[in-house]
Amino acid sequence: MRSRAAASILARAGFREVYSMEGGIRAWKGLAASGAPEAGMAHFPPDSPPSKLTALAWLLEKGTQKFYGEAASGLQDSGAARLFAELAAAEERHKGTLYRIHLEIAGAADDPQFPESVFPASAAPEYMEGGVEVAKALEWTRGKSPAEVLEFALALEVNAYDLHLKMEQRMADPRAKKMFARIADEEKEHLHRLQEHFIRVMTPG
Repeated sequence: MRSRAAASILARAGFREVYSMEGGIRAWKGLAASGAPEAGMAHFPPDSPPSKLTALAWLLEKGTQKFYGEAASGLQDSGAARLFAELAAAEERHKGTLYRIHLEIAGAADDPQFPESVFPASAAPEYMEGGVEVAKALEWTRGKSPAEVLEFALALEVNAYDLHLKMEQRMADPRAKKMFARIADEEKEHLHRLQEHFIRVMTPG
């Protein structure tokens, strides 16, 4: 999941030959891939209008918020649990920013039915950033070490950063572009905080 997002970032930076191996390093030389749930939808449909893209991004933020909030209660590391709770709160703020982007695009003062007004709810499972199904991700975290869950969260944030950079590029409205750039910067900060805590967890003593 992280390599796919990293490949996307490199491709946008101008690199012509970029590859992401399915199954990751564990699949190298025929080894069976294993580990955290893989992303099921790496990219949004290219022909989607800005309003639908924003609604989809909002739904992914909601799914990520749920993951961080519920995963925090199961973490044995108190520092990681606090960090996950803070990240859940940050995702709530991102939902507010995306709602404001939606209103800018729609030219509306309010839309109490958002995101259903743009992207009608269905019986499909909830997803989070990276295209991972929330229920499967939460199921996977059970019994996992703090380091394993933090590593999975790192993968989520790499995908989130990549997603919002793409959204910034696809928006024509300069105000929407600015808000998506701000969310991308915040996702990058989340990534740094997770990296720092992951290093602390992995460092003996």
